[in-house]
Amino acid sequence: MTAPFVPPPYPYERLDRLVPLAAAHDGGVVDLSVGTPVDPPPPAVVAALSTSDAERGYPASIGTAEYRRAVARWMHRRFGVDIDPAAVGACIGTKEFVGTLPQWLALRTPDRDTILCPAVAYPTYEMGAILAGCRPVPVPMTPHGQLQLDAVEPGDAERALALWVNSPGNPTGAIDDLGAVAEWGRAHGVTVFSDECYAEFTWSGPARSILQHGSDGVIAVHSLSKRSNLAGARVGSYAGDPELVGYLQEVRKHVGMMVPGPVQAAAVVALDDDEHVQVQRDRYLRRLQRTAEILGAWSGQPVALPDGGFYLWIPVADGWEVAERLAAEAGALVSPGEFYGPTVADHIRIAVVQPDARIELVARRLEV
Repeated sequence: MTAPFVPPPYPYERLDRLVPLAAAHDGGVVDLSVGTPVDPPPPAVVAALSTSDAERGYPASIGTAEYRRAVARWMHRRFGVDIDPAAVGACIGTKEFVGTLPQWLALRTPDRDTILCPAVAYPTYEMGAILAGCRPVPVPMTPHGQLQLDAVEPGDAERALALWVNSPGNPTGAIDDLGAVAEWGRAHGVTVFSDECYAEFTWSGPARSILQHGSDGVIAVHSLSKRSNLAGARVGSYAGDPELVGYLQEVRKHVGMMVPGPVQAAAVVALDDDEHVQVQRDRYLRRLQRTAEILGAWSGQPVALPDGGFYLWIPVADGWEVAERLAAEAGALVSPGEFYGPTVADHIRIAVVQPDARIELVARRLEV
């Protein structure tokens, strides 16, 4: 008899036991565990939420024409790629897209059952495969955080429905060779899904997209949660291979995957404005530098800055032990590396999402 599925504890809820330690400090908890934005979105974006007159009717599941054109315009400005708005779809934030994708791919290609995903990664790639009854197979990483594609077993490649790549990566901040990943996928007949939600926060060189290497057999996934501080609005996009985008658009209609109309209207305003993104880039880079300085002084070890994203990925002896020390000594919640894979329990991840004043509070508590 097959045992029933029992959902594992949600990773960040496992930090609950550390909250009382952090909350005991005057000024309370400084939450650096989850990458949730705290800075305000542009006023024009907020205004668009209440003035679109789009709240009465059901929104288009695939995304309004205006929203899909705005995504295409932004991709042209940011990456120099031209994408037909028909090959763009809306999603309710990208987490639901990641988590449900394997179900739709397994229906389309029932003789395959495997999702390849980075061995050190955002846990939803693996969980999406599990929830669909598929095999999540971790792809080993190089010491610099890129996918080690020559380590994929031929049998796993033959069974693969998809390969996920995340660049800049969460939690590592590493930048992958998206051209090489696309080439590997095409050579092995495996669709590549490129999670690029941190692309605007690329510190090493220009922002990259897999679509710069053609759209055949690849999908780029983007979100406004990080770019425009709209995590609460839940809006993202997927774009690329026209045939596959068309399939996903159609199947998602049947389960009512619809971004609310007012949210899509606000997203158009956000996508058409690059100035606020530069302001946010400056904030995150300043916070990365300052937090690295603080923790380097506290630990006695230099803390490296990432090539992208807004996380510090720090090697330590034991991730949970250091997370508990930071809760007790600094009132700060951070994520143990184990959340992102069993091979990196000797790391912590720090999300520099708190305002500068809260980061300085951590410095005072640590007396550095």
